[in-house]
Formats: sequence, C-alpha cells, structure tokens
Amino acid sequence: MQTTTVTPLSIKIDHEHTVSALLMTPPNARTCFVFAHGAGAGMEHASMRVIAESLAGLSIATLRYQFPYMEQGSKRTDPPPLCHATVRAAVVEAHRLTEKLPIFAGGRSFGGRMTSQAQALDPLPNVHGLIFLAFPLHPAGKPGTERAAHLANVQVPMLFLQGTRDSLAERALLEPLIRTLGERATLVSLEHADHSFHVLAKSGRKDAEITAEAVHAISAWTTAVLKE
Repeated sequence: MQTTTVTPLSIKIDHEHTVSALLMTPPNARTCFVFAHGAGAGMEHASMRVIAESLAGLSIATLRYQFPYMEQGSKRTDPPPLCHATVRAAVVEAHRLTEKLPIFAGGRSFGGRMTSQAQALDPLPNVHGLIFLAFPLHPAGKPGTERAAHLANVQVPMLFLQGTRDSLAERALLEPLIRTLGERATLVSLEHADHSFHVLAKSGRKDAEITAEAVHAISAWTTAVLKE
C-alpha cells in the first residue's frame, strides 16, 4: 500500500537567502497547493501540518515553505519584495518537482496576501488559481479594504475561506469586495470560526469540523477550476 511521502527541501531565493520547505505527496496526487504560512507561525505549526495532512487525504499534494524571517527565527516580517520572491521561488520549485501536477498557490493570512501581491505584480508561472485561508483584509479593529486593492489585478480564480468571526475581515466589507471581483472569486464562509479557524465551545462546533469543511471546499473548488 502506497503512503504519503514527506520530503524536506531547501529553496534558494537569491544569493543571500535559502529557506526550508516540506513537500507532502500523497499517492495519486491530482494537484499541488503551494502553501505559505501566516505572519506569526511557520510551516511546521500544528495548524499548517493538519491542513496539509487533510489535503493529502483528498489526493492534494502540498509544498509548505518558510519566509526568510521565519527561517531566521525573527518575529519581524520580511519586506514585501523578498516575500514575493520567496513565493515565486516556491512555486517554481513545486512545478519542477511535480511537473505533471496542476499548481495552486496561496496560504494562511499573511502568506496568502503575499502570494496574491506577487501574482498581481507578475503572474506566477503555471499557477491555476489562488487559495486564501483567512485573507487578512485589514488589521484587527481597523476596518478597511486597502489591503485588497491589488486583487483587481489578479486574473486567475481565487478561493477565499473565511471565518464568520474573523476580526481581520469584517463580513460587511469582505462580501461586497468579493462581489466586485466577479466570477474570479469564490467565498466560502466558515460559520463561527475566527481568523485562526478556531470556534468557541458554545457554537456547538469543533475546530476539526472547520478544518474538514475548509479542505473539502479546496478539493471541490480546485476540481471545478481544472474542469473549466
């Protein structure tokens, strides 16, 4: 019986920066998700691992990778140009290693936003669509849509997985924004989940239910995009 393989990698970004990555490849993988971490937790955080393992169970490979600041143990995020270069290097490496698989890119919060910025500036090679797990539309307590202005320049399909209690994406702002993006954008609302996809006990739901809902939405959406 074939099992999912996990391959540690090093990805060279430029002459100064090399980052770690993990390629998780299930048997009969049908696509690969290049999966960036959020601002405060790296690729080996439990939430990243659980999502990657759950996607593997649905025949979706993942390439998780570090941004340079996380690789160096810093809490201060890298300048956007370096983040964009890191996203691009990870996408290129994923395509090289899984050249028969269609590629999707995105990530959690900050990682998803850096991916969409990179895509808006210069389309990522071989990427069929972007997947955002909790897109950070604005800082907590400071509602606005300026962070999403670049999405108008993204011409590939986009999937937004957002908790209805996400303090970094007020529904009253997010839902109209998604509508302005037209058919390119799909919103999946995760009821009672916050920015970390955590739910309160009084909601009657479990965090595991949110993860399952999110990964099944990714599976269904990527399948639909590839059929278009």
